[in-house]
Amino acid sequence: MKAAEWDARYVQSELVWGAPPNNTVVEFVHGLDRRVPRLPGPDGEIPELPRALDLACGEGRNALWLATHGWRVHGIDFSQVGIDKGRTVATRLARSIRERITWQCADLTDPALDLAGPWELILLVFLHLPAPDRRRLLRQAAAALAPGGMLLVLGHHSENPTRGYGGPQDPAILFTPEDVVADLGTDSGLDIDTAREVLRPTEGGDAIDALVVARKPLPGQ
Repeated sequence: MKAAEWDARYVQSELVWGAPPNNTVVEFVHGLDRRVPRLPGPDGEIPELPRALDLACGEGRNALWLATHGWRVHGIDFSQVGIDKGRTVATRLARSIRERITWQCADLTDPALDLAGPWELILLVFLHLPAPDRRRLLRQAAAALAPGGMLLVLGHHSENPTRGYGGPQDPAILFTPEDVVADLGTDSGLDIDTAREVLRPTEGGDAIDALVVARKPLPGQ
């Protein structure tokens, strides 16, 4: 879908995806802020809070949850309407929390987009791109990850249209955990912690998601 199509979708209701974060994100990220080492940023300073990058943040449900759980978060999405809705929800939070979040409207398929970093956590949650764009972005994300940091990729499984429920039906943008692992490649410097399918209950039946969790080793490991 194009940015204009997502703008139209987001403008139609209060929150398309609801306010709570994704359950799989919570399962793997809860408490991570106390476990990942915080290394100096580009300015040489060690940040007070761990840093997270939420790619395709949409209306910000995962970014907002991270901010309330001790993360400094940067959310990127190509829908300005989605970004604006995230900002609106953030105004309901305490000032100390909403100041932890920055927002950027940008096209993640743009090869010139700088993901900056380093980030202790990078999320790619339900971001569905053609395989070449997905591969390039995953490699960019791996390069932007801080030593000791975690990359979490979650999306509709390639078999969801036949075995699951809902979600996009275009096989060109769906993927398996094995696809993500292959995209990252052995030279990405990441260790794969988890690569499996996840059943996600919905009102119409279980959806099948593809999950990959990878970490960048600390120096010397």
